[in-house]
Formats: sequence, C-alpha cells, structure tokens
Amino acid sequence: MSKKLVILLHGVGGHGLEMTPLSERWKSALPNTTFATPDAPDIFDLGPIGHQWFSVKDVTPKNRGARVKAARKSFDQTISAIIDLHGMTDRLQNIAFAGFSQGSIMALDAVARGRWPVGAVLAYSGRLATPAPYDPCCDTPVLLIHGREDNVIPVEESIRAHALLRDMGFAAELVLEENTGHTVSLNGTNLGRDFLKQNLFP
Repeated sequence: MSKKLVILLHGVGGHGLEMTPLSERWKSALPNTTFATPDAPDIFDLGPIGHQWFSVKDVTPKNRGARVKAARKSFDQTISAIIDLHGMTDRLQNIAFAGFSQGSIMALDAVARGRWPVGAVLAYSGRLATPAPYDPCCDTPVLLIHGREDNVIPVEESIRAHALLRDMGFAAELVLEENTGHTVSLNGTNLGRDFLKQNLFP
C-alpha cells in the first residue's frame, strides 16, 4: 500500500497543533497515512500568540486577493519542505490538504492556480480568495464544509467557491451544516474522514 500524507492547515492566529484532534479522529480510518500539522510561516500580527498565512489587519475584499498572492511563496516553501521530508515529491496524488478558515483559503488557492495537483482538498469554513485568472491543472476532488451560522466567514463564500470550482472542472462538493458556526463540527470531522478515505484510497 502506497504511503499517504495529509497536510492540515490551521486558521489565522492559530498553530499547527490545533489541527491534531482531526488527525487523531482520522488515523484509524486512514492506514499508512502520515499527518503533518505545520505552523504558518508568519507570526500573527493582531495578537500575542499564533501564526498566520497572511495578515488580516485592515483586510478588505479588494486587498485580500493580493495578500493571498503574496503569501504563495512562503506557503509553497512550507508545503515543499513537508513533502520533501516524507519523500513524496513524485506522488502528489497521494497527498491531501485539509484546511480550516485561512488554511482553507490557501489550500483552495493552491489548486485553483494549479500549483499543487494533490489527490484531495478538504476546506472547512473557507473561501476562494484567489484573484482571477485561475489556472487549474487537474480535477482534484474538493469538499467544502461550512456552517450556516458562521459569523467570521459567511457561508455564501463556500457557496460561491463551490460554483467557481465546478466551473473550473474540479470535482467539488458542498456541505452546509445547520446550527454550526465557524468551527469544525463532529459531523464535519466524520464527513472529512470519509472524503479523504474515498479519495486517497480509491
């Protein structure tokens, strides 16, 4: 059985270890899988602790795309180092990104721009902030999960992302959770596990 790798990407102001509960719930269903939980490369600039993939200080819909674009180099360096460490540079189809919030934004950007043709992308409470034009290179399966009561990133962002990803040719699915805010629910955790199992172990 080929080795699999799931890279979990935390939200703004967080750190990699916050994603460990997901890997703990998933590991029994995903044999021969390594879980990586990197810290984002930049220190959170709106609080005393934590990390960020890009700054959200004074962020607006107009400047968010430029910040995502500027964050690509450090994001790609982080991902490349993890993949190299595990000797999987030539097996991207055996790798999945699983992001929350800002981590989802970076994961979706990575596939929408065609930089990382990985085997699956799981995006919790995210948005597609990638500025056009897009440049997808594959039909990576994508699962978007978003709570309808999210007051941080509106649920409409995942609805919009789903439509755009489908238009780009991705095998994108969307799950909207009732009575759920900006979080990864137990139901969402289980749906994510099943999605990764289906697409990393077809």
